[in-house]
Amino acid sequence: YSCLCTLSKYIFLEVNTICAAKFAEFSDRIEAGETAVDIAKEALNKHWKVIFNGNGYDLESQAMLTKSGVWRIDSGVEAIKCLGSEKNLALFDKMGVMAKDEMLAREVSLHDHYTGTVVMEAGSFCDMVNRHVIPSVKAAGQGPLAGLVDAVKIITKAQEVIHDTENHYEKACLARVLRLETMVELRKVCDAAEEIVPADLWTLASYKQLLFLDSH
Repeated sequence: YSCLCTLSKYIFLEVNTICAAKFAEFSDRIEAGETAVDIAKEALNKHWKVIFNGNGYDLESQAMLTKSGVWRIDSGVEAIKCLGSEKNLALFDKMGVMAKDEMLAREVSLHDHYTGTVVMEAGSFCDMVNRHVIPSVKAAGQGPLAGLVDAVKIITKAQEVIHDTENHYEKACLARVLRLETMVELRKVCDAAEEIVPADLWTLASYKQLLFLDSH
């Protein structure tokens, strides 16, 4: 959540800077003699393809928009990297928002923040499996014990690889895979264990307990 809030702050910063630059261009053209209506018509005709009021989460819609030429960035990690592109560096410098060094520093710090958060999440995942899920499965005498042990090994290895990687963008890419692919799949092993282990042997809070704390 903290990563999302931090990234959103810079997304608004970039969008506002882009709008300010474009309106400055419109203002210069109007002062030079063009009409606001003609400028607006030209902008709409040129960029009409980016206006979409359908379901942006629908995969077919995403494919259609991509095919029509709408640029897409599939992850926050990739979006952060764009802060260091020459076009964006020039834009922010021209508008007096941030200098090149400041932009590049933001890119590094955001990637590092994301990676650090994911590594902590992965560590918490392993702690919960080791201290709760595995002991519960052993106590019940049933459940995917081998899969749980392997899950901890896989996550621990992934953390080591991230730690040994030097480039901030490469580290963040590895962290993204760990969070959104590896851990998602290994979570299924934990869910399978919860379905089998009797409630009185399951030491983690159930969804019922979490959602209805005031009734327990």
